[in-house]
Amino acid sequence: MDSEIQGFFKNKTVFLTGGTGFLGKVITEKLLRTTEVNRIYSLIRPKRGVPIQDRITTWAKDPVFEVLLRMKPDALQRVCPIAGDCLDPDLGISPSDRRILTTEVQIVIHGAATVRFDEALHLSLAINVRATRLMLQLAKQMTQLVSYVHVSTAYSNCVVHDIAERFYPEHLNCSSDKILAMGELVSSKLLDAMEPNLVGSFPNTYTYTKALAEDVILREAGNLPLCIFRPAIIMSTYKEPLVGWVDNLFGPLALCFGGARGIMRVTTVDPTAKISMVPADYCVNVALACAWKTAEKSVQSGKVTTPPIYAFAPSENNLLSYGNFVKSSIMYRDIIPLTKMLWYPFVLCISTTSLFPLAAFFLHTLPGYFFDMLLRLKGRKPILVDLYRKIHKNIAVLGPFSSTTWNFDMTNTKELREAMSKQDRNLYDFDMAQLDWDDYFKAAMYGMRLYIGKEKPTAESIAKGLRLRKRLKVLHYAFASSLVSLAGYVLYSLARLVV
Repeated sequence: MDSEIQGFFKNKTVFLTGGTGFLGKVITEKLLRTTEVNRIYSLIRPKRGVPIQDRITTWAKDPVFEVLLRMKPDALQRVCPIAGDCLDPDLGISPSDRRILTTEVQIVIHGAATVRFDEALHLSLAINVRATRLMLQLAKQMTQLVSYVHVSTAYSNCVVHDIAERFYPEHLNCSSDKILAMGELVSSKLLDAMEPNLVGSFPNTYTYTKALAEDVILREAGNLPLCIFRPAIIMSTYKEPLVGWVDNLFGPLALCFGGARGIMRVTTVDPTAKISMVPADYCVNVALACAWKTAEKSVQSGKVTTPPIYAFAPSENNLLSYGNFVKSSIMYRDIIPLTKMLWYPFVLCISTTSLFPLAAFFLHTLPGYFFDMLLRLKGRKPILVDLYRKIHKNIAVLGPFSSTTWNFDMTNTKELREAMSKQDRNLYDFDMAQLDWDDYFKAAMYGMRLYIGKEKPTAESIAKGLRLRKRLKVLHYAFASSLVSLAGYVLYSLARLVV
């Protein structure tokens, strides 16, 4: 017998944006695997020379859909691509496709966004803000719409440290309608030049434009049956559909992989700060539960209300510090080391940012020049110095998030879970209070090795990694001992000169 959430999605038509992204794939898979959804229209950006239907066809080879296709071999036939682009006017959707969407769609999940922290302001505004307005306008034309979920971020209002599940228009220098109007009048170059004044106290264009998008919803959602979903940092899946599945190196996972490869050896982190990350499969479960609850509340109220906001972050009783995060990730160098490592994995965490350039010079830049020199001698292209420049830029961009603790109110999300039946809480679990961080790290690290490192955790592969780790460890400590001896000799010589 279907659960309430399964019953809600049964025979429904869903319009999903961001469906080709990390979270979008997991949403698509979960819908197809656990519900009898009628159809999923997925907004897909056309690529030159590649038919959009082929973008869906290639999913048959994507590991994230393996379990689904074993259970339901024809499941992907229920996914219909809609050509479009959030950068384009009217989202780049053709009139014929627009007619299909407005007459058939009952549920919208708007997850498309640029998540680059250093994205140019004019691009972030177009994709994250203007597209939100265009999606609302499209939704208002949908004659059968019963639920609309806007995927935001828990950090959309990170200018304060205690974030409630409410709108914060007071943090914006200008309202969203004024910013969008200005964007139509000035050039992209001029708009980007205005970034410091417009962004204000927001740490980057991503969080700023996400806040603007929420302001658009506050001002323009009207009587749409809509809610906002604010997930924290989305990491690898925990259990579904595969243990530890991931297909990108965004956020903290880049630190994990860089450290595992022995490339990144120093970063700016406050070990005591709390890291707010959540498994991707839990995020999907919240999003689907939000869609169900929004439709239910809309029917019950029958009147226009302020859209509810559902924040999703670690439970206040089950928090994780950056220090423990780094410690747990490095621990797996002794359990499942990669077979391709540049150096013995270790990460030095520096909480004083003024000391980072000095440490980065000795632990990154100098070794980078040395290894690039070896590559040149072998007739190969040098890569490490440029790579370290990018790494240092990313560390600077992520700095505010690795040294600050935010407290997220999740009252609405807790009430959402309490409103779910026992069957739904099992099928669509997102209980962060009961999450076993050690077990989750095990899943994430094994998944990173398999899906990012492309190394299967076979006994032979792990043994090979362990042998390499042992050699690199000997080299590392021999080199460190030599440096300490050299430093001691220099100091001893200087002392003798003074005497």
